[in-house]
Amino acid sequence: MRTMMMAAALALSACAASAADQPRVVLDTDAGRMVVELEPERAPLTVCNFLGYVTDGDYAGGSFFRTVVRETNANPNPIDVIQAATPRGSDDDLRPPIPLERTRDTGLSHVAGVISMARDGPDTATSSFFIVTQDTPSLDFGGGRNPDGQGFAAFGRLVEGLDVARRIQMSPADAAEQLTPPVVIRSATLISDVPARCRL
Repeated sequence: MRTMMMAAALALSACAASAADQPRVVLDTDAGRMVVELEPERAPLTVCNFLGYVTDGDYAGGSFFRTVVRETNANPNPIDVIQAATPRGSDDDLRPPIPLERTRDTGLSHVAGVISMARDGPDTATSSFFIVTQDTPSLDFGGGRNPDGQGFAAFGRLVEGLDVARRIQMSPADAAEQLTPPVVIRSATLISDVPARCRL
């Protein structure tokens, strides 16, 4: 009995440690609530950058402004994503761009529900992020979505609200894939501690 109790206590302790290691952010939008669990051990630079914008309140009043739907996307490597930005727009340069943490190195993959950073060239991501609504391996390292083949920096996944993301994706949009109207982000709130590595 004592052994079983000790095992249970260790399991609870491991769960608590895991929760502390994988912080969660609530995205409250006009379309509903999404909760993202982040991967600071696998993608520390990207997670800490994202949390900097979150904890400073930079996403409040921003929006999901773009939707890409596989069936209507003209790119040879179509994708299913929704893209978000701060109120300053997708080219927000309040902070310097961050190095690209490639999926080759992080072991993460662009499956349904993953959150990842938007970018142009490698090492250019700042604040704009996207959420994948269907498995999209062309966004991984070696994939063809970006001509440079470097992929995008996945850094967490939805643990709640994939249905909300898919609903946003299917909202009205113009020919340039801009949502009409954009879906407002009311707030982005960290609901756990900032990882120690992000406090340095």
